[in-house]
Amino acid sequence: MNKKGFTILEMIIVLSIIALIFLITLPNIQQKQKIIQNKGCDALKEVVNSQILLYELETLNKPGSISDLIGEGYLKDSQRRCPNGAAIEIVNGQAESN
Repeated sequence: MNKKGFTILEMIIVLSIIALIFLITLPNIQQKQKIIQNKGCDALKEVVNSQILLYELETLNKPGSISDLIGEGYLKDSQRRCPNGAAIEIVNGQAESN
Protein backbone atom coordinates (compact mmCIF):
# COMPACT_ATOMS: atom_id res chain seq x y z
CA MET A 1 0.00 0.00 0.00
CA ASN A 2 1.47 3.35 -1.09
CA LYS A 3 0.34 6.41 0.81
CA LYS A 4 0.89 9.76 -0.79
CA GLY A 5 1.47 12.69 1.54
CA PHE A 6 3.95 14.23 3.93
CA THR A 7 5.20 12.71 7.13
CA ILE A 8 5.35 14.73 10.32
CA LEU A 9 9.15 14.87 10.07
CA GLU A 10 9.01 16.32 6.54
CA MET A 11 6.50 18.93 7.61
CA ILE A 12 8.65 19.94 10.61
CA ILE A 13 11.72 20.30 8.37
CA VAL A 14 9.85 22.47 5.84
CA LEU A 15 8.33 24.66 8.57
CA SER A 16 11.75 25.04 10.21
CA ILE A 17 13.27 26.20 6.93
CA ILE A 18 10.44 28.70 6.39
CA ALA A 19 10.84 30.01 9.95
CA LEU A 20 14.60 30.37 9.47
CA ILE A 21 14.12 32.35 6.23
CA PHE A 22 11.57 34.56 7.98
CA LEU A 23 13.94 35.24 10.90
CA ILE A 24 16.76 36.14 8.51
CA THR A 25 14.68 38.57 6.44
CA LEU A 26 12.69 40.23 9.24
CA PRO A 27 15.42 42.69 10.38
CA ASN A 28 15.98 43.75 6.77
CA ILE A 29 12.25 44.38 6.28
CA GLN A 30 12.09 46.48 9.46
CA GLN A 31 15.10 48.54 8.36
CA LYS A 32 13.54 49.18 4.94
CA GLN A 33 10.26 50.22 6.57
CA LYS A 34 12.07 52.94 8.54
CA ILE A 35 13.78 54.20 5.39
CA ILE A 36 10.44 54.28 3.55
CA GLN A 37 8.81 56.24 6.38
CA ASN A 38 11.65 58.78 6.39
CA LYS A 39 11.40 59.20 2.61
CA GLY A 40 7.64 59.63 2.99
CA CYS A 41 8.23 62.36 5.56
CA ASP A 42 10.64 64.17 3.21
CA ALA A 43 8.05 63.99 0.42
CA LEU A 44 5.31 65.32 2.71
CA LYS A 45 7.53 68.25 3.75
CA GLU A 46 7.97 69.12 0.07
CA VAL A 47 4.18 69.05 -0.42
CA VAL A 48 3.74 71.35 2.58
CA ASN A 49 6.46 73.68 1.26
CA SER A 50 4.66 73.95 -2.07
CA GLN A 51 1.39 74.70 -0.28
CA ILE A 52 3.14 77.36 1.83
CA LEU A 53 4.30 79.01 -1.39
CA LEU A 54 0.81 78.81 -2.91
CA TYR A 55 -0.69 80.28 0.28
CA GLU A 56 1.79 83.16 0.15
CA LEU A 57 1.04 83.85 -3.52
CA GLU A 58 -2.72 83.84 -3.03
CA THR A 59 -2.98 85.70 0.29
CA LEU A 60 0.23 87.79 0.24
CA ASN A 61 0.84 86.58 3.81
CA LYS A 62 2.91 83.80 5.29
CA PRO A 63 1.04 81.07 7.16
CA GLY A 64 1.69 81.20 10.88
CA SER A 65 1.24 77.50 11.40
CA ILE A 66 0.22 74.29 9.68
CA SER A 67 -3.28 74.89 11.03
CA ASP A 68 -3.59 77.94 8.77
CA LEU A 69 -2.96 75.77 5.72
CA ILE A 70 -5.41 73.13 6.92
CA GLY A 71 -8.08 75.69 7.81
CA GLU A 72 -7.87 77.33 4.38
CA GLY A 73 -8.03 73.98 2.55
CA TYR A 74 -4.45 73.87 1.31
CA LEU A 75 -3.74 70.68 3.25
CA LYS A 76 -5.74 67.86 4.79
CA ASP A 77 -5.66 67.21 8.52
CA SER A 78 -3.98 63.87 7.83
CA GLN A 79 -1.00 65.77 6.39
CA ARG A 80 -0.23 67.25 9.79
CA ARG A 81 2.00 64.24 10.64
CA CYS A 82 4.59 62.25 8.74
CA PRO A 83 4.23 58.49 8.22
CA ASN A 84 6.84 57.99 10.96
CA GLY A 85 4.68 59.99 13.40
CA ALA A 86 6.70 63.22 13.43
CA ALA A 87 4.64 66.41 13.48
CA ILE A 88 5.05 68.89 10.62
CA GLU A 89 5.60 72.49 11.70
CA ILE A 90 6.33 75.70 9.84
CA VAL A 91 9.66 77.22 10.90
CA ASN A 92 10.93 80.37 9.15
CA GLY A 93 8.51 79.79 6.28
CA GLN A 94 9.60 76.18 5.68
CA ALA A 95 8.12 72.85 6.68
CA GLU A 96 10.09 71.00 9.35
CA SER A 97 9.44 67.75 11.19
CA ASN A 98 10.33 67.16 14.81
